[in-house]
Amino acid sequence: MIRVFTLMVASVLIVSCGKSDNLRLGDNDTSVTHSASSPNGNVKVTLNTDELGRPVYTVAVDGETVITNSALGFDLEGEPDLSAGFVVANSEVTTFDQTWEQPWGEERFIKNAYTQLRMGFVEAEGLKREMNITFRVFDDGVGFRYELPKQANLNKVVIADELTEFSFAADHSAWWTPGMAGNQYEYLYQNSSLSDMPRAHTPVTMQTSNGKFMVLHEAALHDYSTMNVELKQVNTGAPVLTSTLVPISKDTSVKAKLSTPFITPWRTLQVANNEIDLITSYLTLNLNEPNVLGDVSWVRPGKYVGIWWELHLEKSSWASGEKHGATTENTKKYIDFAAKHGLDGVLVEGWNVSWDGEWWNMGGHEFKFDQPYPDFDVEALSKYAAEKGVYIIGHHETGADTDNYESQLDAAFDFLNKYGMKAVKTGYVESGELLANGDYHHGQNYVAHVDKVTRIAAEHKVMVVAHETIKDTGERRTYPNLVSREVARGQEYDAWSEDGGNPPSHTAIIPFTRMLTGPMDFTPGAFELTLPTRPNNQVNTTLAKQLALYVVIYSPVQMASDLPEHYEQKLDAFQFIKDVAVDWETTKPLAGEIGEFVTIARKERGGHNWFVGSLTNEKPRTVEIDLSFLDENKKYIATIYRDGADAHYATNPASYEIERKTVTRQNVLTINLAAGGGAAISLKLID
Repeated sequence: MIRVFTLMVASVLIVSCGKSDNLRLGDNDTSVTHSASSPNGNVKVTLNTDELGRPVYTVAVDGETVITNSALGFDLEGEPDLSAGFVVANSEVTTFDQTWEQPWGEERFIKNAYTQLRMGFVEAEGLKREMNITFRVFDDGVGFRYELPKQANLNKVVIADELTEFSFAADHSAWWTPGMAGNQYEYLYQNSSLSDMPRAHTPVTMQTSNGKFMVLHEAALHDYSTMNVELKQVNTGAPVLTSTLVPISKDTSVKAKLSTPFITPWRTLQVANNEIDLITSYLTLNLNEPNVLGDVSWVRPGKYVGIWWELHLEKSSWASGEKHGATTENTKKYIDFAAKHGLDGVLVEGWNVSWDGEWWNMGGHEFKFDQPYPDFDVEALSKYAAEKGVYIIGHHETGADTDNYESQLDAAFDFLNKYGMKAVKTGYVESGELLANGDYHHGQNYVAHVDKVTRIAAEHKVMVVAHETIKDTGERRTYPNLVSREVARGQEYDAWSEDGGNPPSHTAIIPFTRMLTGPMDFTPGAFELTLPTRPNNQVNTTLAKQLALYVVIYSPVQMASDLPEHYEQKLDAFQFIKDVAVDWETTKPLAGEIGEFVTIARKERGGHNWFVGSLTNEKPRTVEIDLSFLDENKKYIATIYRDGADAHYATNPASYEIERKTVTRQNVLTINLAAGGGAAISLKLID
């Protein structure tokens, strides 16, 4: 059960402050400023109307304007736009301060403190339609959203475009992946100026000329289309970005169809003085509604193995036949390994009928989610797994046919329950941007589909690990059974990608980009890095870096992705995977530079042990790890898994060393990271 601590809510009503006390409909006094500042005063938002009656906002950080006058509104289809001719009808500022507990997460207790500015706008002439805009101003950024109340002259709303602007004060350096480019947003990050950035998927991470950082994203995405951003214009060297929503389907340019009353997702801007502070910004989570599921003690973090990596290496096949991987015998091998080493689950892909056709090319209409292949004895396997204290993780690959999947949802999740499958991995592989029914992969209908799957899974007390899904916008707070997802290039790209797989810098970028949105099922743990069955590819890390990923890339469900026989050959290194926690009391980013390196320490939830992960890009480097985060007057056994002296991700990735020593919080560890390398440290309290 989620408990809420130190709940303090104070409301300070400031209605139509200053000259706006005398505003009449039809007036448009742009000299009035409505503003709100964060609890510590460092972040300030102003909201008003300009000379055209457009709602406009600005954002300042530490007294410096970072977002200049930026317009807000909607381009509607079939009726006048909601973009100009407004006057301020009312204005209210309130404050909120709360600390709440995550049922699982990278930080157990989350501080949620903000100042809220909520303003009502009404058209001075004509239909006199109403639109409310709410800003929440946190110490680490802002979130804002639109609210269209129920009203006589605005019922059904068809959004052609959302006109939200982000007018930056300077042309910042940005890290981004392309928007509306297909491939389920699984791309390597690129770095350019904002003015050279094409349409981009969020989050977009920016570095200012004075070394500060900002992240543009969204929160609480429900019943609405995914937001991308693109360059609108450049004003004297300062770029203006605008929101661009994904269309619902190929047959329409419409972005969303809604009925009043409705609220949009939050548009967010996180700010930090350095990049490592971004890692512990929980603004996105705080903008989501609290848990609606009640008791979620059945949502349990854990580690798993599975019939997965061998499929990517073509050792076995998803399809039936001689090479079929999801057989009773092969699954028992993985169950035995999981039970022997204390792992929780076994993922099985390719167990159900209809993997024999081109399922990846809009062929998902044949999938049956309650019909195993004949050589997969699900009843015997579920009993075998339960006897050994392990559960099977179901797999629902849809081939992007959401209609087929939805028609079977109840039967599919009843099947999971019947056979003790406590988690499911969903998949939506497709060859372009469209689902099988012509809807866009990240449009409003698909967003609603993902929500529906999450809710039905919750009704069956099943955890969801979602692949090829919508980006994370913090929904796990509301639905804690949505434990992890993909939406970035994971480790499978190392097995077959024509570009050679993920470069070493990839995992030094995503902690400051993709990982800011929530957990990722990256599937680390490769021990055979040269991939003999894939001679044109290899995993572009050292073995020690694979261990570091368990700490650096957060997920409450972590996969030990390699084959059991590879782990059996290196059980001394595999011990870290067995030991490392997946649920955390607190997270302490220690050092890092986007694209270069990162070092993160995390303390296990409800315990005393700490784990540290440090990794680098293509450059070897020496890192100093200050252990001052450890408890006072306590001693720990530090087990350090580091790169060997001759390690190199391309030429000698398997070289590693293991060192043990007693440490306290006074110690500083100096560790050499090889090119493409890393280090993992377990710090166990000495009783």
